[in-house]
Amino acid sequence: VQLQASGGGPVQAGGSRRLTCSASGRFFINYTVAWFRQAPGKEREFVSAVKYGVGTTYYGDFVQGRFTISRDNDKKTVNLQMNNLQPEDTAVYYCAAASFLHDNYYSTGRYYNFWGQETLVTVSS
Repeated sequence: VQLQASGGGPVQAGGSRRLTCSASGRFFINYTVAWFRQAPGKEREFVSAVKYGVGTTYYGDFVQGRFTISRDNDKKTVNLQMNNLQPEDTAVYYCAAASFLHDNYYSTGRYYNFWGQETLVTVSS
């Protein structure tokens, strides 16, 4: 599967942005899709994931109800709606996918074998 991330850009603190991960290829429904981010000088961080099939969702602790992930298997897209963005959310965001990923590994980047290009989100105070 090939992934393409979009939707990044500048936003003021308290604002919203929606990121979209668009996939091509077969059997998209079989893939867990996740968002990771990396801020300048920091390590890559798990943001959110939506499981293959039933679409169970997972979030990093820092999200605290501000983000919502959703998938549309017909359109082969995963959206990340981000609300109440803060300057500390400034980062490059990546989407990633892995087929039939075990629940224990959804937040670990090395278990994802397909990655999209980055999209930059810049939150100004």
